[in-house]
Amino acid sequence: MVLRREPTARQVRLGVELRKLREAAGLTAREAAALLGTGRVQISHIESGLTGVSEERLRRLASHYACTDEKFIDALVAKATDRTRGWWEEYRGLLPTSFLDLAELEYHATFLHEVAILYVPGLLQTEDYARAVFSSRIPELTHEELELRVCHRLRRQQVTLPYELVIHESALRIRVSDRAASRAQLTKVLELSDADNITLRVIPFDLDDFATASSTMTYVGGPHPRLDTVVRDAPHGSVFLDSEAQLIAYRTRFRRVEAVSLEPERSRDFIHELAKEL
Repeated sequence: MVLRREPTARQVRLGVELRKLREAAGLTAREAAALLGTGRVQISHIESGLTGVSEERLRRLASHYACTDEKFIDALVAKATDRTRGWWEEYRGLLPTSFLDLAELEYHATFLHEVAILYVPGLLQTEDYARAVFSSRIPELTHEELELRVCHRLRRQQVTLPYELVIHESALRIRVSDRAASRAQLTKVLELSDADNITLRVIPFDLDDFATASSTMTYVGGPHPRLDTVVRDAPHGSVFLDSEAQLIAYRTRFRRVEAVSLEPERSRDFIHELAKEL
C-alpha cells in the first residue's frame, strides 16, 4: 500500500486513538501485528496515519484490545472508511495544511463551543474584517495568499451545526479596520445570532473576578465524546488537542465561562448598544 505523504489531522487522530487502545491493552506494536498476521511496521504506519485500515482489521484490533465501547468503535470505523473530499481540498498546496484540517474538523463536527477574546470568531467575520485580520500578519502575506485565506474563511461559514460561543467585549470593540467595517461586523454578529443553531453570549468588561477567559478556545464535538477536539490558535497555525485530561479541562472551562456571561437576549442588547456608539 502506498504511504500517505501528508496525512490529514483526521487520519492522524484515528491512528492516535488506535495506539491509545493498544497501549491500554498492554500490547506492543509487534504483538498487535502478530494478532493480525502482519508486521510491526504496518501497525506503526496505521498508528501514524501514514496508511489506512479496513473496517474488518479495525474491528479485529478493537476486539484484541478488549475495547467494548461499541459506539466508540463504530465512530472509529466511520472515520476510517470515510472518503469525503470536501471543498477544502481545492486549497491543498495553496494554504497551510492546518487551514484544511480545521475545515475538515468542522465539517465532521457534531457541535462547536467557542470563547473569543480579541477577535470576532472566524465563522462570524465579514469579508472586510477577515481581510483586515489577515493583512496584519507578520511577515506580510502576498496578495494572492491573502485572498485565498479570506475566501477559505468565508466558505467555512456554511456550518449549520449547533454553535455556542462566548465573545468578550474586547473582541467586539477592537477595530481591526475602520469604523464602518466595525459597524458592519457588529451588524453581522447580530444577524447571525438570530439563527436557530447559534447561541451567542457576551462577557462585558465590568465582570468581576474573571480569570477564566484568559485565552481563546474552540471545543469541537466529535461523533463520540472521546473523539472531541480542542483547537487553539498559534502563530504558525491551529493546534489540535485531544488527550482526555485536556478535553475535560476545556469542557469545564467553557461551562464556567458560559455560566457567568450575559444571557443571549442581554448579549444582543449589549451588542446593539455598542453598534450605536459607532
